[in-house]
Amino acid sequence: MTQSASVQPISQRNRLFAIFGGSAGNLVEWYDWYVYSAFALYFAPIFFPKGDQTAQLLNTAAVFAVGFLMRPIGAWIMGVYADRHGRKSGLTLSIGLMCGGSLLIAVAPSYAQIGYWSPALLILARLMQGLSVGGEYGASATYLSEMASQKNRGFFSSFQYVTLIMGQLLALGVLILLQATMSEATLESWGWRIPFFIGGALAISVLYLRRRLMETQSFQATKDNDGPKSGMFTLFRLYPGQALLVIALTAGGTLAFYAYSTYMQKFLVNTSGFSREAATGIMACALFVYMCLQPLVGALSDRIGRRPIMIAFGVSGLLATVWIFRSLETVRSPVEAFFLVLFALTIVSGYTAINAVVKAELFPASIRALGVALPYAIANALFGGTAEYVAFYLKDIEMESIFYWYVTGMIGLSLVSYLWMRDTRRHSLIDRDLD
Repeated sequence: MTQSASVQPISQRNRLFAIFGGSAGNLVEWYDWYVYSAFALYFAPIFFPKGDQTAQLLNTAAVFAVGFLMRPIGAWIMGVYADRHGRKSGLTLSIGLMCGGSLLIAVAPSYAQIGYWSPALLILARLMQGLSVGGEYGASATYLSEMASQKNRGFFSSFQYVTLIMGQLLALGVLILLQATMSEATLESWGWRIPFFIGGALAISVLYLRRRLMETQSFQATKDNDGPKSGMFTLFRLYPGQALLVIALTAGGTLAFYAYSTYMQKFLVNTSGFSREAATGIMACALFVYMCLQPLVGALSDRIGRRPIMIAFGVSGLLATVWIFRSLETVRSPVEAFFLVLFALTIVSGYTAINAVVKAELFPASIRALGVALPYAIANALFGGTAEYVAFYLKDIEMESIFYWYVTGMIGLSLVSYLWMRDTRRHSLIDRDLD
């Protein structure tokens, strides 16, 4: 590989600022994404007034899944864009789309005001946000992995999920604050719009921050190369094994993550019987501890490798998932519920803390953002985005326990890929970018 003359060494100070800047933008992206899930219990009747609570949540979960269907398209478009024009440019474009989607939900009229146009606007906003998150994952995973030093790559790339969880916690924090200061009737009437306005405002501020980020050395070193340009057909023609491996290792991990996190809040209300406020508190506490675990697991992967940690997630998830959900069905103590949820989240840390760096290490720089984003988004749309819908549907037909086995089975399938793959820490293509 011929190194570009424009490549400049990165100081430790600039490296840390770049990682902070990329992570901060990721936080806002995921805050905007999760606010929808956190406030679904309140705005579901506004857009879908017919039916009981489960039916309304089923409709909002369907819209949540629709947003995931746009993620492969966003991953494709913005993955190619980030590979050809830079990681920094891709990150800036994604936050703009998220801002627009959040503000659209904030001002959308109710079903009572404009009829079916109301859920149509909700769907449009989620499509915009789906495009944004589809591109954000690949750009931020690539950016953080390329900016990190070799010996700390697992540690620093884990901050993608730290900020992802911080976004979710921020959404829950806003929910707790509004629950404490507003009546339930006010929240259901108009209070649920506040967090979407907050998200739009935060996204605007991040646009300024991301414009100041440095470009990565990996991109600078390869941007003038005459090799194949990033594109979907190039990806699956030249790197089919890596692309299929990303789909396989993501399927069980992303399903487990959404089952243990976003769906779990509704499960605690709809199945366990906790109040909305209690379920929110349980999830906020568990997610905070889970967030703190990510850098620890990432740092561990820098010492013992990525593969052993992913195998530990696969084996633990295979053995414990059904037991965790069964136990939560009958739990009545918030403390016991907290520890059960935390146990589930600790298990999935073996995937979430290192999945970004594992995927980035599989591809060369010229196609890395697309290689990370598109196969991941495909698996995420099929399994992560549909998790809540499948769970609510099975709950609605009184076959909820099948969902527990579905999550277990998908974790088992991903475990096969973990056992088969090479350890990317020792075979990282990022290390070859500047050779």
